[in-house]
Amino acid sequence: MELLNIDELKRLMEKHEEPCVSIFMPTHRRGKEVEQDPIRFKNLLHRTFKTIVDQGFRSSEAKGLLEPAEGLLNDHYFWQHQSDGLAVFLAPQEFYFYRLPAQFEELVLVSHRFHIKPLIPLLSINGRFFVLTLSQRYPRLFHGSRYSISEIELKGIIPQSIEEALKFDEPETQSQFRTGRADIGGRIRTSVFHSHGIDIEADRHKKDILRYFQMIDKGIHTLMRGEHAHLIIAGVEYLLPIYKEANSYPYLIDEGIPENPEQMSADELHQRAWTVIQTYLQNTQQSAFSQYRQLAHVGRTSHDIREIVPASYNDRIDTLFVTLGLQEWGVFDPEMGEVITHWSMEPGDEDLMDLAAAQTLLHRGTVYALRPEHMPDPHPIAAIFRF
Repeated sequence: MELLNIDELKRLMEKHEEPCVSIFMPTHRRGKEVEQDPIRFKNLLHRTFKTIVDQGFRSSEAKGLLEPAEGLLNDHYFWQHQSDGLAVFLAPQEFYFYRLPAQFEELVLVSHRFHIKPLIPLLSINGRFFVLTLSQRYPRLFHGSRYSISEIELKGIIPQSIEEALKFDEPETQSQFRTGRADIGGRIRTSVFHSHGIDIEADRHKKDILRYFQMIDKGIHTLMRGEHAHLIIAGVEYLLPIYKEANSYPYLIDEGIPENPEQMSADELHQRAWTVIQTYLQNTQQSAFSQYRQLAHVGRTSHDIREIVPASYNDRIDTLFVTLGLQEWGVFDPEMGEVITHWSMEPGDEDLMDLAAAQTLLHRGTVYALRPEHMPDPHPIAAIFRF
């Protein structure tokens, strides 16, 4: 599964040669519906071809543009290894696809830029999370959403065991490690200690584990550069505070899963992690709602798209609430700061809510992608300004 982060969003938001095609569809991980996914994708490509031609492009241009995506149709391995949703982006000489833990609705858009709002929930604070399982051998990292969880390959990124992590230590340390090794399950093996007190040995082997976790943290930090999805750690209780000491990832949630992850299935791990993240997100979302209502009285909020879009470009938005499944069509002139809205999509239009959400994320603001009934007031978009 492909990781989607702010760096990828920046790439998609860059200026691309027209036409820019955005295709979204739900996919399946198992069952008979897996066999139907390429058929659904083929139908979407037919629809895309017609849309491109209807916009005035030649049939040969449309065919050449869609050729890379058509190459996926007969890729059996590709369709057998899906997540919950597929996002495909095509422009002349460009082709990107992402298998993501999000249940997209079928959508085809052809415009002067890629349409990224269906991705916003995966980049917003309430969209997705990571789970790191702590173990003496084979620590694992999972990428999750409310719907599912998938493992990320870590081989070559982090040490695969505490022995591997410490194999280049000084010989004395290696000897101490071999003769008085800490049980990563949370117990200290004291029966082999001969020349030191138990407390000294326990402290020394805690430091061994800390070094091991620091190496894991370094690899995770490199892998998740540009991310701001939350991280949950799972492991026996003894290990959680040690990893927190080693951690440098800024979005680690304080509450972990204090159980041996080796005894949990992926579904059990997902259920436990979602319980943790859901409680955390509910609390942060309610705090954001309260802040929105408080600041509404001092001019620090808005639900006017004509004010919000320019503010998103100018790094003024601290928190944005945007409604899923709705579009606000129009054009924005960044130089003039002028927004023109239309009741329906016209040539050259873009979804202004999509634009505001993307710009807010690019400027490190917080975005909540919500259903209409969960918005802080009865408007499709609302913002808290930084100043």
